[in-house]
Amino acid sequence: MAERLFALIPPSQGKAPGGRRQTSVGTFDVLEGPRREVLDALRTFVATASIAQLEIALGARGPLLQRALAATQQVLEGTAPVLPAWRRYEGVVWSYLAPESMTPAQRRRILVPSGLYGLLAGDDRIAEYRLKMNVRLTNLPPLARFWRPSVTEALLERTTHATIVNFLPKEHVASVDMERVKTRRNVIDVHFVATDESKAVGHDAKAVKGELARAVLREGVAAFSVPERLGWRVERRDSDVIVSAPPNRAHFTAP
Repeated sequence: MAERLFALIPPSQGKAPGGRRQTSVGTFDVLEGPRREVLDALRTFVATASIAQLEIALGARGPLLQRALAATQQVLEGTAPVLPAWRRYEGVVWSYLAPESMTPAQRRRILVPSGLYGLLAGDDRIAEYRLKMNVRLTNLPPLARFWRPSVTEALLERTTHATIVNFLPKEHVASVDMERVKTRRNVIDVHFVATDESKAVGHDAKAVKGELARAVLREGVAAFSVPERLGWRVERRDSDVIVSAPPNRAHFTAP
């Protein structure tokens, strides 16, 4: 039997603009109720927040903040154009992930926690948005805590008899009750660390994270048998994979 595997990958702050005005059934429409709660809280927040609060919540300033507010208004009005998530997300991780080179079946096995949507599959159609998972909106707890029960249930339902490879940073893994998931599913946690493994180095690891996630979606867990990716050392240790930085690591940019 072929290996059944899903990859948990973080969203990007940067989003491609544009898309089409249309409605389609998504993989996680079971989250429609909590998504409405987030939209209601976001509507109140945008109407009452200061510029400083908006900058923090949307992770944007100046012209980028104005673009984010315009996109948010379209989301709140239900008029936002949509694109498949794999085309919407930009940035270094997603550039090296290269989902455009994958098959539709492989893209459907990309799972993305989202402050606005809760949980997405790679081919779900989404609006342009900026909303960090650690934000607290009006009348809601921080979004990661708000989403945790429903995202955990949706993840378990989607991944029956599957292995889950977790590439998430702390901000996004907080939206999943990972201890509960690990009692029900085979989970492989991927850690990106300094050369001496003394600390995590998530920011510098964006390129290799995308590269390794792409290999996993194409090759399965056999991808962890390759000892090096982009100069980073890859080592499987039971349910963990340790990806160690090269001694003189460079800051990779999108290809």
